Amino acid sequence: MEVGEEALAAMFAVVSPHLDERQRRLLAGAQARALGRGGIAAVARASGMARSTVELGTAEIDQGAVPAGRVRRSGAGRPKATDRDPGLLAALDALVEPTARGDPESPLRWTCKSTRNLADELTAQGHPVSAKTVARLLAGMDYSLQATSKQVEGAQHPDRDGQFRYVNEQAKVHMAAGQPVISVDTKKKEVVGNLANKGRVDVHDFPDPKVGKAIPYGVYDLGADQGWVSVGDDHDTASFAVATIRRWWQMVGSRAYPDATRLLITADAGGSNGYRSRLWKVELGKLAAETGLAVTVCHFPPGTSKWNRIEHRLFSQISMNWRGRPLVSHEVIVDLIGATTTRTGLKVRAELDRGAYPTGVKVSDAELATVPLTRHDWHGEWNYTITGPRTHTTAA
Repeated sequence: MEVGEEALAAMFAVVSPHLDERQRRLLAGAQARALGRGGIAAVARASGMARSTVELGTAEIDQGAVPAGRVRRSGAGRPKATDRDPGLLAALDALVEPTARGDPESPLRWTCKSTRNLADELTAQGHPVSAKTVARLLAGMDYSLQATSKQVEGAQHPDRDGQFRYVNEQAKVHMAAGQPVISVDTKKKEVVGNLANKGRVDVHDFPDPKVGKAIPYGVYDLGADQGWVSVGDDHDTASFAVATIRRWWQMVGSRAYPDATRLLITADAGGSNGYRSRLWKVELGKLAAETGLAVTVCHFPPGTSKWNRIEHRLFSQISMNWRGRPLVSHEVIVDLIGATTTRTGLKVRAELDRGAYPTGVKVSDAELATVPLTRHDWHGEWNYTITGPRTHTTAA
């Protein structure tokens, strides 16, 4: 009995959704062979497949070219965009990273640039790519394409975006010169004890006065993708913050950057490392004098702490690593932080700091004036460089 094209079309419409690419191709090839002369053209029209695909199916039926379990023969299919263009991923990351946002405690970020605009920019740079491919690559890089409804934290400073660009440019200049660039911040304080750890402190989990809280202050090396965390048990002060940076430099930084003459620190606008903190500047002055480094600090604008790189690259990974594990002691917290790693190679070292860092330390105008601080031309309150004491020589 002769089978009409309408019947073939109905059969393919019912069966095709349940088959993979190889199975559909073999079915088309078998049906074309069964119809005989003109079968390939008839099956192509009925199934909606390309004639070449049906021809391939008939050849595979005749020759058994595709091994069982494979959908395509070896080497078939379109190569990945990143295989065709090895520099594509790095170019995309460079475009997105300065404009990335997201929850500080979540590894998932979103970008305020559309995939179409990103595709246009990449194409202009010599990386021809479609918006769909950009979306797929962003998903693989843990970016979300859905922006949150709240895009501004608090009042938006008119030079907010300009400061982001300035911080990014300063980081690029320092890293290109082989100078260390670190992102610093205090992770949220953790209640210590045999309590449920859901990745955040529950409102009903009260600290044990005998144990207290853990105060993790972190240093993230942008160039090396490495973190250092000091876990304190006293107070989150500027002295504690700079003591952590000093310890990182002594144990890690000075060895990783033996020829360094400068250090760039990116930090939030408030807290123990805030731009208004006099003690922060005085302690950095001591650090610069001890190390001989010119210490440059670039603060993110007020209300934009989520942009600080340490939040996404270090703190979010620590939270995921210890989620569900009771933080029963400071030692356990240090061990869990030190065990944090990622597939991209992040390494973290952690250390317990039992030092005393009292609050309420006052810095006089005279003491602040001794800090060799130079404000940058662009927003000197947010961007400044502190150098060690200069040695003056006089002619005999």
